[in-house]
Amino acid sequence: MQKLRELYKQWSGAEPQQMEKLPGGGSNREYFRMISSTGESVVGCVGTSRDENHAFVYLAQHFTKRQLPVPKILAVSDDELRYIQTDLGSVSLFDAIRGGREAGGRYTLKEQELLRRTIRELPNIQLRGFRELDFSNCYPQPSFDTDSVLFDLNYFKYCFLKATELDFHELKLEADFRLLAKDLTAADDEQCFLYRDFQARNVMLDADGKPYFIDFQGGRKGPYYYDLASFLWQASAKYPYKVRRELVYEYYNALKMYTEVPSPHHFVDRLSLFVLFRQLQVLGAYGFRGYFERKQHFIESIPPAMQNLKELLNERNFPYPYLVHLLEQLTEMPKFQQVQVTAARADGYRTTDNNPYKPHPQDGPATFSKYDAQGPLVVRVFSFSFGKGIPEDESGNGGGYVFDCRSTHNPGRYEPYKKLTGLDEPVIRFLEDDGEILTFLDSVYKLADAHVRRYIQRGFTSLMFCFGCTGGQHRSVYSAQHLAEHIHEKFGIEVRINHREQGITQVLK
Repeated sequence: MQKLRELYKQWSGAEPQQMEKLPGGGSNREYFRMISSTGESVVGCVGTSRDENHAFVYLAQHFTKRQLPVPKILAVSDDELRYIQTDLGSVSLFDAIRGGREAGGRYTLKEQELLRRTIRELPNIQLRGFRELDFSNCYPQPSFDTDSVLFDLNYFKYCFLKATELDFHELKLEADFRLLAKDLTAADDEQCFLYRDFQARNVMLDADGKPYFIDFQGGRKGPYYYDLASFLWQASAKYPYKVRRELVYEYYNALKMYTEVPSPHHFVDRLSLFVLFRQLQVLGAYGFRGYFERKQHFIESIPPAMQNLKELLNERNFPYPYLVHLLEQLTEMPKFQQVQVTAARADGYRTTDNNPYKPHPQDGPATFSKYDAQGPLVVRVFSFSFGKGIPEDESGNGGGYVFDCRSTHNPGRYEPYKKLTGLDEPVIRFLEDDGEILTFLDSVYKLADAHVRRYIQRGFTSLMFCFGCTGGQHRSVYSAQHLAEHIHEKFGIEVRINHREQGITQVLK
């Protein structure tokens, strides 16, 4: 640390008035906030690898010349083991979206906007940063190639797959690994600056929410799909399907500003290959850090990563039959199912499985008490089965709107969806891809918006919307949940949701 002080003095002409150590990342580098007597701060770094530091310094200086949002290098020691950079503050994107992550992927509009800003900026650093970049300065290698892919796939095999004690044929698996590696590295027209470790922790936000990028020292030449897959399919982020799809769309449109893009269908097909690869990469890392280093956090991260993999295999047909067969066996192993949650929720309910809306049995019946007519407007939204009757109005106001969802395509007719509900992502994908439910809800939103706005103006305290379908399981649940979230986000009022036939309640405060 003393040598870092000396570098600061050489740069500024005076010793720092104050130094505070910052939380470390995944590397051996140490960071310090260094504050002058006038209160101005910079960040100093002490590293153990000259090559790694050299890569960061070179890339930061290159990106700065191209006017990209990265920290500026202010001073570097002769041995390149220490450097000083501008201070981008203490708020990372990871911190800013913590609420949505801890709520099981229920991201607010503000959090979603921060994600959109970040994902729109990614092609900027990937494509503009790519121009005139000398990749010989990259660490530990200059490009994403077949050898690096096979290294990561074998890392998955030895550090995760073998630890599960699942029996498999090594030669058949190796053959599919080689096919996947060939496909991932096949296209030359996708090349860019591959960030490699693009995640919410490595994005800093200024006071206006503008994203700045850090920790790109592992970057190299490679396909732009990799970073998008890394960011959106990170297991701990818990991005719901709808948010993920919107962010892919944002990225695709932003990418058009910098390069020619393939058709949407081809783009999604290529992206899915990198999502598959990233899931295997991640499981390899979790296996090593969890099984071999005995770090519980990584053991707990395996079930959500496995859920991502399971969903991917359900929606995509990959041309690697033996690998897919093996992965399907993995995702069905009981020890990799989602960990049960028993923590108390903010709305007073606890969950017993992976459904954040399902109440714990000890919390009593899933019904709302009668609403006291004193106070601001509270909207109650129900889903129900017409066969069991329309929900009763507990407020004493005589009820409200009842919408019939039975005119829309019913996923309950098909075997894969019969045990799921309108809260589950496969059903959401079915309904949204079909599109009938979206057209139906467009009209509902317009009517509901006008009614809610008028009730607020008139000081009314209770409003009720009900959605019915055949079983009260798929279409009505989807519609009720989405209208409730729409009203809550648009008007900022309390919305109480009751999926009656599912025994699920939720309060959006």
